[in-house]
Amino acid sequence: MGGDLGPGITVPATLQVAQAHPHLRFVLVGEEHSLTSLLPANPPSGISFEYAADTVGMGDKPAYALRHKRNSSMWRALEMVQSGRAQACVSAGNTGALMAMGKFLLNTFPGIDRPAICKPVPTEKGHSYLLDLGANIDCRAEQLLQFAVMGAVLAAAVDDKPGPSIGLLNIGAEAIKGGESIRLAAALLHRHPGLNYTGYVEGDGIYRGDVDVVVCDGFAGNVALKVSEGVALLLADRVRKIFTANWYSRLVGQLAQPLLRKWHTQFDPARYNGASFLGLQGIVIKSHGGADRRSFQFALETARDQVERSIPTLINDQVAALQAADNGY
Repeated sequence: MGGDLGPGITVPATLQVAQAHPHLRFVLVGEEHSLTSLLPANPPSGISFEYAADTVGMGDKPAYALRHKRNSSMWRALEMVQSGRAQACVSAGNTGALMAMGKFLLNTFPGIDRPAICKPVPTEKGHSYLLDLGANIDCRAEQLLQFAVMGAVLAAAVDDKPGPSIGLLNIGAEAIKGGESIRLAAALLHRHPGLNYTGYVEGDGIYRGDVDVVVCDGFAGNVALKVSEGVALLLADRVRKIFTANWYSRLVGQLAQPLLRKWHTQFDPARYNGASFLGLQGIVIKSHGGADRRSFQFALETARDQVERSIPTLINDQVAALQAADNGY
């Protein structure tokens, strides 16, 4: 129930998704009054509560939260996934704390060193999956290979696309470009014919949709994502100013409304809210901290989709197959 806007966003969003999917069951975890005061007199039967006295602050360090926030709503929600009482956890709270607690309580699958944060980004061809987005600043080549496997599993399952194409984010397409870990990761990816690795992808290729899965370390991925979000906000602001500058611009803007609505639908950031913590033995979805009600609904829908498609099991099976292939060399 965290995030910049708190239960005032997350509770109404949950109610909306519960009404759309009456077969789903939701457990709201948080401070009692904050939750009950936002619910109607007769809430849907699929909604229940788990009260927690503490919260994780957005400024809490992950290590501090892990040691001192075990009575928080975030910890309780993840414990429910650990115990099997819930199949997924969705949070708009502190990303670092969510990752630290998730790894501690849920663990990673054998063969996965670290979880990776992954989300879809819009492209000219639809969308691509980008990972890692900040969980792992420095990555070894073997970890980038693991990210590629997990991203490919997600893309194949969610988009019903066998053999999704994979690219490594780099500063050039030439084989000699990039740091040592990138070049070693490329060699590892080339060795595994079960992965559709197509080579390096430069930054401008992300939004062209050159590949279905873009793999990088968390530093590069987070910078790429934040720069993209900034550019999107800049463009939206410039378009708004252009069409409100004077009476003629406002008239043209009215005539352009159908096209602008279509453009907004295709690139609406809300549609891409909900990043997956891939590699954990359970589904954990991170919503943007500043998400509005509609954005948080998309994060909840992402969790539902991954539960129905058994994404963690698919990742575990694929990683096991990868390890078996390695043992064959």
